[in-house]
Amino acid sequence: MAFPLYILLLLLFTFPLSFSKLTPDYYKESCPDFQRIVREIVTTKQISNPTTAAATLRTFFHDCMVDGCDASVLVSSNSFNHAERDADINLSLPGDAFDVVIRAKTALELSCPKTVSCSDILAQATRDLITMVGGPFYPVRLGRKDSLVSMSSRAEGQIPRTNMTVEAIIKLYATKGFTAREMVALMGGHTIGFSHCKEFVDRLYHYNKNTPTDPALNPKFAAALKAMCNNYKTDPTMSAFNDVYTPGKFDNMYFQNLVKGLGLLASDDALVRDPVTKPFVELYAKNQDQFFKDFSLAMEKLSVLGAKTGKKGEVRNRCDHFNMIHT
Repeated sequence: MAFPLYILLLLLFTFPLSFSKLTPDYYKESCPDFQRIVREIVTTKQISNPTTAAATLRTFFHDCMVDGCDASVLVSSNSFNHAERDADINLSLPGDAFDVVIRAKTALELSCPKTVSCSDILAQATRDLITMVGGPFYPVRLGRKDSLVSMSSRAEGQIPRTNMTVEAIIKLYATKGFTAREMVALMGGHTIGFSHCKEFVDRLYHYNKNTPTDPALNPKFAAALKAMCNNYKTDPTMSAFNDVYTPGKFDNMYFQNLVKGLGLLASDDALVRDPVTKPFVELYAKNQDQFFKDFSLAMEKLSVLGAKTGKKGEVRNRCDHFNMIHT
């Protein structure tokens, strides 16, 4: 897919500048226990709440796709500002992700006050949690500053929705500098976690006028989902695992499921039916090592997207509040 000239210029002049200022050993002198503290916090949290890894990965993705990886999604709304985390598409972000970052921030403030950004904590915690549940290790570059702005309106149209076509999702990722292959690799993050019934019930009951249930769904899988989501209107918390076989393990089962008609979301299933993305789905379904390699590279790229350094951001004292009011 050819990128428009303005996208190529944007990537050329902004991506490398932010990327070059970040380094894995950024806190070597200023906060030498940074990695150990984060690792211990996320380990304790994941053991007590096994959904933490998926929650944190999803929150990190939602943060990075809106104005870059700057912890803007962690900011709470107040009477003066409707923050990013309260955008419609972010309302379902699980609390475990916010909690693990807050715990790590609290511990780090005791060890090295006013030093480590919330955006670096979120990036590091995400990587650590992915590896903890069986996923690949990839280096995390550090030195991000936290955003000075967080507005719910900025999230609109920046994060893919479950009812979008593959073509639309590819175009959205392209505006962030990602190829179709990188997009499919990142979608593989759905191998852990769950989705609320409201995100996929249309496939069960309202596919079209003549066929209520999406024929692409495995019949037994569809029947099980209907039973599970029977009361979703009265209980909006009803949900299903994205990967029905190994929901707590980061592996390539998500892609194997797509090939078998076991994709939960419409946007998941569409990947195996679109001629552009189908070859990558089939590749990752057969070759977990290749999926891990591509996912790692894509996550490295995502983690520095729009990273703010210098005076473009701040190190927040609290992850859910700016240090001062910014206009």
